[in-house]
Formats: sequence, structure tokens, C-alpha cells
Amino acid sequence: MENRLNTGNSNFTAMMEFVLLGFSDSPNIQWILFGIFLVIYLTILISNSVIILITKIEPALQTPMYFFLSNFSFLEICYVTVTIPRMLMDLVTQKGNISLLACATQMCFVLMFGGSECLLLTVMAYDRYVAICNPLHYPLVMNHKVCVQLVTASWVSGVPVMVGQTCQIFSLPFCGSNTINHFFCDIPPVLKLACGDTFANEIAVYVVAVIFIMVPFLLIVVSYGKIISSILKLSSARGRAKAFSTCSSHLIVVVLFYGTATITYLQPKPNQSEGIGKLISLFYTVLIPTLNPIIYTLRNKDIMMALKKLATKLLR
Repeated sequence: MENRLNTGNSNFTAMMEFVLLGFSDSPNIQWILFGIFLVIYLTILISNSVIILITKIEPALQTPMYFFLSNFSFLEICYVTVTIPRMLMDLVTQKGNISLLACATQMCFVLMFGGSECLLLTVMAYDRYVAICNPLHYPLVMNHKVCVQLVTASWVSGVPVMVGQTCQIFSLPFCGSNTINHFFCDIPPVLKLACGDTFANEIAVYVVAVIFIMVPFLLIVVSYGKIISSILKLSSARGRAKAFSTCSSHLIVVVLFYGTATITYLQPKPNQSEGIGKLISLFYTVLIPTLNPIIYTLRNKDIMMALKKLATKLLR
């Protein structure tokens, strides 16, 4: 829908809504995709809710590492809820109409939750660094007050930046096509629809991506460099194996999440084909949140034991 205003001899066209194409290029498999994404969404909700539940009720999991993991699981639920329900609705209705305000709101929440994930993954890496490299001071350094402050900072720090970023993008004129070749309102496909010079916006995207993706990633790399160095100094092979096992699941999640986010946001407009962009977005908005609970549970003996205890109680 468009509003046309006549001002003198010129026509000004203000876009009032966009159309998300989603997976409309595959009309014969819409219901199959709906079924797949519905199962994936329910799996993400249930598995992350179970992680939150067991970290709250199991005394052995009342540690900073699992406090951060429960917050990460809740963040994952929020993150996927911004995109997947809307995608499911579009698959059912076969319509992708989304108002400008709804599109801006979705983009803002995707950026906020994504930024919070980047920061929280960095906090989790710092927690492992202190636990392995400075174990004697770990209870003092990572006390409950510090943990709450770190989690709060992860949730809140990116809010003003992401709100500002969204406002800047949606203050641009959209006067051409209103069709977004994507399944949600993400920065690269929306920027492609803007008319006029978007150079300043692209620079802003790069700056924010460096602050919220590259800087945290470098901090994680430094943390794991020190962690690996400390692990290799351990004399006990069993101690090395245990230390590696507590870090490996987090490292897998970091590589998957940061890898796809970097490809998306560090080349925002001209270099990325829409098909590839959509595929990469599926990775970090759908596939990785599905894999995260599996990675954290299957590779963690404490969580597996807590799950068995919970299952035993429920089956009595």
C-alpha cells in the first residue's frame, strides 16, 4: 500500500507496507515447510524451556555457568519468537503483507536479541576463562551479584544502539518496489529497497556489526587462547579432557553463530545475493537455535544426569 502526495509538480510516494516473499517461490511445498518450521519452533521452545527448568531445580546446576546458560536459553526463545511465528502465519495465509511499523518492530527486536546473544556468548567465554585459568578466585570473581550484572548488561547494552539503527534505516525513503525477498525484516534486504544514498546507513551497519560481532568475537578468541594454553599445562589427561568438554560446546555455538552473523552484517547491501542471504539467515535464526540445546545437553554430563533424574521423577 502506498500514499501519494502531490507537492507542486512532484509526486512523493510514501511506502505504507512491505510484502515479505518468504518461500513463495516454492508454492508446492508451502505446507511441508509449515510443518517443518512448526516442529522446529516447538522443539526450540520445549528444549530451551527444559534447560531453564533443570538449571533452576537441580542443586548441582546452581553455578554461574548454568545461570548464564539458562539466560541464553531464554534469549533463544525470545529470538526465534520474533521471526518464526510470523513466517508460519505467512506460509498459511500465502500473504506476506507487513506494515512499516510491524517491519521496523521485528527488525529492532531481531537486532536487540541478536546483539544480546553476542554479548552473552562473550560473558560465557569470560566465565570459562576465570573458571579454568583462575580457579581459586572463581567463587569470588563470579559471585551472584557479578553474574546478574553481566547478564543485565548483555540484555540492556544493545537496546539504544539497535533502536537507533532501526530508526535510522526506517527514516529512509522507500519509493520503489515494496517486495522484500526474505522471510523477515532484516537489514540487508530492507536497505536494498531504499531509494537515494544509503552509504551513511551502510557505514552505520558496519560500525554496529564491528562493535557487537567482531569485538565480542575477538574477546572470545583471546579468552579461549588463554584457556587452551592453561588446559595444555595440566598434567592430568583426565583434567584436560574435562576442561575441554566444558568449553567445546560453547565454542561450537560461537563459531556457528558468529560465522553466519558476520557474513550477513559485514557485507550489508551489494555483495550478497538474495538467495544466499535468505539461506544464511535460516541458519542463524532457525537452524542454530535448534542445534544449541542439543549441543549443550549432549556434550554436558551434568545436564544429562539432571535430565535423567528429572525423567525418573516424572515417570514414578
